[in-house]
Amino acid sequence: MSRKMKLKVAFDNAQESRPVTYKMKMLVRNAIEATLDEEQYENPCEVSVTFTDNEGIHALNRQYRGVDRPTDVLSFPLFDYEGTSEEPPVDEWIGILGDIVLSLEQAEKQAEEFGHSFEREVAFLCVHSMLHLLGYDHETGEEDEREMRAKQTKIMSALGLAVDAKG
Repeated sequence: MSRKMKLKVAFDNAQESRPVTYKMKMLVRNAIEATLDEEQYENPCEVSVTFTDNEGIHALNRQYRGVDRPTDVLSFPLFDYEGTSEEPPVDEWIGILGDIVLSLEQAEKQAEEFGHSFEREVAFLCVHSMLHLLGYDHETGEEDEREMRAKQTKIMSALGLAVDAKG
């Protein structure tokens, strides 16, 4: 990856279910960079990543989405991309893109369920969340879901962690 822009990733560990190693932080950073590369996002930016457990993400999911269960990852974009332009306004702005909250407990469970590595699942969830921070939403229709899945597949392939079409 040839990052031409400055990227700051702020990490916070709010769980004890899995150790957060330097290798894991670099995996997450690489997933964020690969997503920005795919989107040709060149401005300096910052993303915060919080590692949590199922209890922590359950509380956030209930509070912010009204969904009373744990989930794997939550995205909190700083910008709302509704409008007439196809280009997100963040290309004109330098700063914080938003927050990613990732349940390492759920990532581990899903990696086992899907039959791939924990690292691959963590990277996928970060790519998925970054696309949300950049304005993509798979819940707005079938075409949007196909577009987001295709981008995820391309980015994961670029990372050497290809996933099947199911995502």
